[in-house]
Amino acid sequence: MYYPEEIIEEVRQKNDIVDVISGYVRIKKKGSNYVGLCPFHNEKTGSFMVSRNKQIYKCFGCGAGGNVFTFVMEYENFTFPEALKQLAEQAGVSFPKRNMTRRQSGR
Repeated sequence: MYYPEEIIEEVRQKNDIVDVISGYVRIKKKGSNYVGLCPFHNEKTGSFMVSRNKQIYKCFGCGAGGNVFTFVMEYENFTFPEALKQLAEQAGVSFPKRNMTRRQSGR
């Protein structure tokens, strides 16, 4: 399924990465970033960094990293459309209704 770039960008902008990740992982402010234990591998010392300014996360232990979409995809084991839908719902972004052709609807 095709999602307009404007919708993807609106969902990205309305979901601050620090707010989203802190709903899954305990992170605390350290300088201009946030740090915590990586949810993608077992560790005792926090090597998981989240940048509000850059809207990215990076684990210096296992190498996981990306944006708000890749975090939700990896953590929830979602596809991109599933992550996009969840984040859109959280942000109150609605998708435009598309009229399907007869072929697309299977009629």
